[in-house]
Amino acid sequence: MTPIRLIVGLGNPGPEHETDRHNAGFWLVEALARQGGAAWRSESRFHGELARLKIGEHDLLLLKPQTYMNRSGQSVSALARFYRISVGEMLVAHDELDLAPGTLRLKRGGGSGGHNGLKDISAAMGSPDYGRLRIGIGHPRDLYPGREVIDFVLARPSRAEQQLIDDRTNAALELVPLLVQGHWERAGQKLHTVPPKPSAT
Repeated sequence: MTPIRLIVGLGNPGPEHETDRHNAGFWLVEALARQGGAAWRSESRFHGELARLKIGEHDLLLLKPQTYMNRSGQSVSALARFYRISVGEMLVAHDELDLAPGTLRLKRGGGSGGHNGLKDISAAMGSPDYGRLRIGIGHPRDLYPGREVIDFVLARPSRAEQQLIDDRTNAALELVPLLVQGHWERAGQKLHTVPPKPSAT
């Protein structure tokens, strides 16, 4: 597999959205930046915030689009063009309604599943064949019957749901050294076998 050079975390900008379920992608790249001691910088030419990591001999870019979810492709495509990053060298971390809170899945390519951020990235990049890290947030039909999806994703998870997401996010950080080396299958196997690390309290 092609080594990953860019990890995009999806979310909406602004303090009013920091704790939204829809910002689970932001949470993952923020945790990765903290782990690696990387600082975020606002980059207007990329319509986002950018951080840089060195993992072994590999350079890795982290991106948080600041365009709002349904315009994520504007940010991703601008950065990808500038650094000549192909779709195969990208991993997009995003919230996933169809997975229980804290469940993580790696996949490459496929449809958007109704996710506006993925839909816009696929259109802007001209291909859906990038990697995805799906971060389960659950679905309101299972957790809060009768609640609208839009209200659910733009709200804070319960404390128990947040703990599940945080714990599995910590486990996902261990996959990154494998992904930057192109070991996609090994990363997927590790994700599904390594127990989560409890988050710091």
